[in-house]
Amino acid sequence: MKFLPYQFTLLVFAIGLCFPITLIAQTAQDANKLLVDTLAKPKPRRAGTPFFGTVPPETKRFGRAAAEWGLAQAIPFSYGKFIVHAPYSNITGATIWRNLNPGSWQWDKDIFLTNQFGHPYQGSLYFSSFRSNGYSFWQSAPAAVAGSYFWETFGENEHPSPNDFINTSFGGIVLGEMSYRLSNKIVNNRHRGFGRQMEEVAAFLFNPMNGLNRLLDGKWGKVYGNPKDRDSSQVSAEFDLGLRTFNSLNGKVGGNKKTGIFGRAKLLYGSRYKDYHTPFSNIMINVEVGKDDSSAVNAINVYGSLAGWELESNQDLKHLVILSANYDYISNEAFFYGGQSVKMNLFSQFEAGKKVKINTNIGTGPVLLAAVPSTYSSNGRNYDYTSGFGINGGVGVVVTDRFFASLDYRGAFLYTVNGNKSHYYLHTVNSELRYAWSKKLSVVGESGYFFLQGNYDDHPNVNKRYPFARLAVRYSVDF
Repeated sequence: MKFLPYQFTLLVFAIGLCFPITLIAQTAQDANKLLVDTLAKPKPRRAGTPFFGTVPPETKRFGRAAAEWGLAQAIPFSYGKFIVHAPYSNITGATIWRNLNPGSWQWDKDIFLTNQFGHPYQGSLYFSSFRSNGYSFWQSAPAAVAGSYFWETFGENEHPSPNDFINTSFGGIVLGEMSYRLSNKIVNNRHRGFGRQMEEVAAFLFNPMNGLNRLLDGKWGKVYGNPKDRDSSQVSAEFDLGLRTFNSLNGKVGGNKKTGIFGRAKLLYGSRYKDYHTPFSNIMINVEVGKDDSSAVNAINVYGSLAGWELESNQDLKHLVILSANYDYISNEAFFYGGQSVKMNLFSQFEAGKKVKINTNIGTGPVLLAAVPSTYSSNGRNYDYTSGFGINGGVGVVVTDRFFASLDYRGAFLYTVNGNKSHYYLHTVNSELRYAWSKKLSVVGESGYFFLQGNYDDHPNVNKRYPFARLAVRYSVDF
């Protein structure tokens, strides 16, 4: 797949412009119904309970979902075939027949951005086509897998690639559920006017499929009461603005240190100690942007809970085991990494007196697929594809709800599955000190480094360190 960033934007808007096509798969009766929020099943209303609007039974719309799933295939293919005349879109019966052969699969050499972000984004459209039409998380997941396989087989004349299939399927599920839930939280059905329209637009851009279905259902801009069973998960956000510095030449004396303005948004959806049996009841999203020679978006990290189990706890001590799905994308001039993993995490909370709280976490699990920068080019790429296992741990201390300190470590052992004959050790350490002037404003200082040890069979080993530091003002808000 040969998408460029601007093509993703065109895809988002093209779906919105082409929504009348999906009416073919939708009856007139269904078009006038109001979809219930699929995050929770409707509960019977007790007599005397205030009620706003009409909440029909949950409806699964397979015809519309399948049509939108097809649009997510047809639009990018048509763009490549008829507008930019991309070579990969020259599909023939011979290429399809070849791609149907399981022995034809090959690792591709697309650029890092396409493989590690473009494919997960496209997979999220496949997933959301069903998720926003009444299907549950687990029922929608096969749509991402099927969409990935269909595109690899019928959507391009290149050999199907396992890295595309994994990135589109797993990454699409993680990004799809995250964007679906948050797009539903953005819009408040009781708001009016210009602010409401901005909510609708923001929700549409966050999850185009969900926004498309709001248009089809007549919900866009319509004022009606939020149903009692509307998703009530708490969302907290932190916005940082400040300066950061990192060394792009491995910390050597006289190296090229870069300093510039950066911004970061971190969203926390739900509470890990509530409804932890439901997939993605707790989500963490981190997005970092800044002036950089290689990329404007420098980091996207998504953590979503799949299942949880509470261990023996009391008022002063809580333990919770969470199985999580994780997506990581890092790209700056000093360092880049893209990986998808599943981890089992143990979270603990301690009350060390009335004014001191301590939080700890430790986790481990398989890294399904990761792109790791390689000093030695292989297969036309400047990165190797790897699999392995990762570990993480951290501790945070809160004093009087004003002073915050944390130390986090993430590491991985990665064995190359395509690229150089090699294996890697990846270590990242991050420390943070924060003082809160108020509940909303804080000053934050951070320091840390990336350390990558590359062990090659046919080349000299390479050790690289990328130190960084940040100083920012943080604004915190709850929704």
